[in-house]
Amino acid sequence: MLRINNFCLRKGSMSFFLFSALFLLFTNFLIAQEALYGGIEIGSKGIKMTVLDVYNLRKGGFNIKSYWSENVGIARGISIDGTLLKEDIEKAGQVVLNNYNKILNEYKVADENIFVVGSSGVAMASNTKDLVETIKLLTKKNIEFIDAQTEGRMLLRGCIPPSEYINSMVLDIGGGNTKGGYVDVYNSENFVFFPLSLNYGTITLTETVNKKVINQNDLTEYRNKAFGYLPLLREQVNAMYASKPIALQKERIYMSGGAVWAFFTLYKGLAKENFSEFKLEDVIYYDAVLKNNFKKFEDLAKTDKEIEKVLKTYSQKHLISGSNILLVCLEAIPNINDKRLFFAKEGQIAWLISYVADKSKKVKKIY
Repeated sequence: MLRINNFCLRKGSMSFFLFSALFLLFTNFLIAQEALYGGIEIGSKGIKMTVLDVYNLRKGGFNIKSYWSENVGIARGISIDGTLLKEDIEKAGQVVLNNYNKILNEYKVADENIFVVGSSGVAMASNTKDLVETIKLLTKKNIEFIDAQTEGRMLLRGCIPPSEYINSMVLDIGGGNTKGGYVDVYNSENFVFFPLSLNYGTITLTETVNKKVINQNDLTEYRNKAFGYLPLLREQVNAMYASKPIALQKERIYMSGGAVWAFFTLYKGLAKENFSEFKLEDVIYYDAVLKNNFKKFEDLAKTDKEIEKVLKTYSQKHLISGSNILLVCLEAIPNINDKRLFFAKEGQIAWLISYVADKSKKVKKIY
């Protein structure tokens, strides 16, 4: 009888341990599932999708499971009459719906962990309500539009290593505008964010210059008109820095956005590090080739998929506008050759990292 009881006890213990192991395995699976987040950003030049696996955001513990984009320009109407064109809204809505379903069904991200935002460049339009209603009808998701100040703050928190906050400035050249900023110490727990913004981005500057061009197919005329617009661009960039002069004292400058991605990829190739260093002279050389020997990039695109991707995303006009903004923003900084300049490759997902941080309340707050 004692043997039987011992056997039953051992059998019961085995069942208990087996149950416990299965329970822990299932719990870990659920936790892993809950750590998945998806983001859809409707930007001026395209719609970007990200799937993140977050396991310790405070220490930078996350993996990018997937990142992709679709080249859907939605902001072209803003420079024309201040609105988003109806056909662009409808096309953007369909792209958002398709990718929302992909994130939900293929990546198994919980619906409440999928966020849809509109960039500050898109938010400049007077009819964003039409876009909100379209997305809501198709996906039942609400869009949160990010203003330039919030976008700059999100960019800094999701893009710059926390250890470099105090010594750094961040600038993102988007399709609709340019934004960024820096932080100073507020107390031992919090930071105060000082925003920078410029109402020109790659797309909006191109459309502004295009208004002055008579023959839209004449690239020489466009280059000349873009050159003639540089004094006004410099004036506005100088005003941006003058509003927050401490920005010019920062030793490290992190750059992101489509214009910077295009520059770095065309000039140096695919960025392999999260932060890739470059110099002002690199931008000057790239700008000269872009405006005077564009065929060089077209020839390279025949054998280089990354360069081909850039040229499929941006026309030469767009690249010239982006390069002009990049150059003017850098040349206006005193002692620029003594600064350290970085292309922040993950800038495109910084908003989502910051967004998840706010939702999960796992990191310090930045005001």
